[in-house]
Amino acid sequence: MLHLFLDILRNSILITGLVIVMMMLIESLNIESGGSFFSGLKKTRTGQIIFSALLGSIPGCIGGFASVSLYTHRMISFGALIAMMVASSGDEAFMIVAMVPDRALMIFAILFVIAVASGLVTDFVCDRIRFRDRSLEAGLTEDTHCKQDFEVHEHAGKTRRITWKRVVMFIGVFIFIAALVSGILDHGHGESIQENNPARINFLDERWMQYLFAWMSLIVLVFLAVASDHYVEKHLWDHIVKKHLPGIFCWTFGVLMIVGFGLKYLDISGWISSNTALMILLAAAVGMIPESGPHMIFVTLYAGGIVPLPVLLASSISQDGHSSLPLLAESKKSFAAAKLINFIIAIAVGYGSMLFM
Repeated sequence: MLHLFLDILRNSILITGLVIVMMMLIESLNIESGGSFFSGLKKTRTGQIIFSALLGSIPGCIGGFASVSLYTHRMISFGALIAMMVASSGDEAFMIVAMVPDRALMIFAILFVIAVASGLVTDFVCDRIRFRDRSLEAGLTEDTHCKQDFEVHEHAGKTRRITWKRVVMFIGVFIFIAALVSGILDHGHGESIQENNPARINFLDERWMQYLFAWMSLIVLVFLAVASDHYVEKHLWDHIVKKHLPGIFCWTFGVLMIVGFGLKYLDISGWISSNTALMILLAAAVGMIPESGPHMIFVTLYAGGIVPLPVLLASSISQDGHSSLPLLAESKKSFAAAKLINFIIAIAVGYGSMLFM
């Protein structure tokens, strides 16, 4: 029992650390570029859809919030919005990279192709039925998260003080690097979550991946050392550490506890494996929740070989983290229509892919 608990705790720390490191790097790219990453938006429908699907493919909320903002400003079409939501898996995209790094690019590529096709079909149908959300106004709107004013960042100065927040993050990342390099967080150190179980959950057992993330963490240390106080405190500490880290760890630890103890003491893996059709429906339904976290259980089950790829695809398509929450605030009509279309696409892809897998 103690070995199982420690194994789950070790994996929770490993996954949470990887997620936070990647989120910090992406936040740095977004803020330091002054939002110029989004300035290449094409004016054609196809270009909008491809661009929005690319934004959705960015792990986390940044790309999703950007697409929602562009849509509420009428800069991209409804089909482009759908493309983003299909391609996006929210913060769970980080989990996919952490848990199944050897298959992550394949999964994201499949989602991107489906996203572009879905966007093109959606715009074609919307043109025919003349769908238009008149509740959206051309005035300025604001996203509730991830869209911070770049002007404040530019004019906040380059003051660099050794504050306790900077020190805490620096020490935390340094300890995480040491743990990666030393192998303390290696899943092989200790009893497996599923001892003698062929459907063993295997989290990032490739040592080269751990060294890669150690190097990525070193880059974060550089940002922490040279970045301005405004960037460190407002974007890294307030946005990522305070807002995301506790939730990511709690969801990770909670799901791993449920799955770990359930698979060890209950014979649920056989039932889940033999009910793929029902799991696809459940995954698509859970993905309707506009929040990061619930989707992780399907990532975990897929990583452990308990559910096949169609279940993860259905969940990933239906799920978009909390990227759609600003859309709910701006237009309930577009939000409801988009989530319904996502659900239909998820079901169609999930059951359709069962014929080939």
